[in-house]
Amino acid sequence: MKVLSVNVGGPGVIRWQGRDIRTSIRKNPVPGAITFRGVNLVGDDQSDRRVHGGPLKAVYTYPSEHYPFWANELNRNDLTFGAFGENLTTQGWTEPEARVGDLVRIGTAEFEVVRPRSPCYKLEASFQRSDMIRRFHESKRSGFYLRGVRDGVLSAGDEIMLLARKPSALSISDILRSENWRAEYL
Repeated sequence: MKVLSVNVGGPGVIRWQGRDIRTSIRKNPVPGAITFRGVNLVGDDQSDRRVHGGPLKAVYTYPSEHYPFWANELNRNDLTFGAFGENLTTQGWTEPEARVGDLVRIGTAEFEVVRPRSPCYKLEASFQRSDMIRRFHESKRSGFYLRGVRDGVLSAGDEIMLLARKPSALSISDILRSENWRAEYL
């Protein structure tokens, strides 16, 4: 398991369905090392902190393995890492492998796997498609959020090292198969 890309972004405006949407969903890869401090990667921001970011959504992780699916599904060959608003684009760390409560080290930072992502309408605005939330949920390719445990420095190419796992912990895939997971985890 490793990080292929570290992505950050700040507030911007996307025109969607006749109105301007303030969002920080657009993330871009950054070269070199970046610091994780508190509840954020340095240089990253959220536009609506009532529902984005914070301790239980400090870092959003999305598997690179899903990019070919979406390129085919959406008939797009222009998807770059960060396209789904993720902070970390990973390889070898998908929803079946990630378990709630897993403690991992990436670079010198430590994180805990918390929950799957349930996107808001800003994903639809970013892709300019009113069916993205439905497609995202149906695909079971949600990615997952991490809680910061220890501040540190990380970069693309870093190994994701599993430090601890609870034996009975549910995988992100297990949760996504539950009919009412959003009520329990949001």
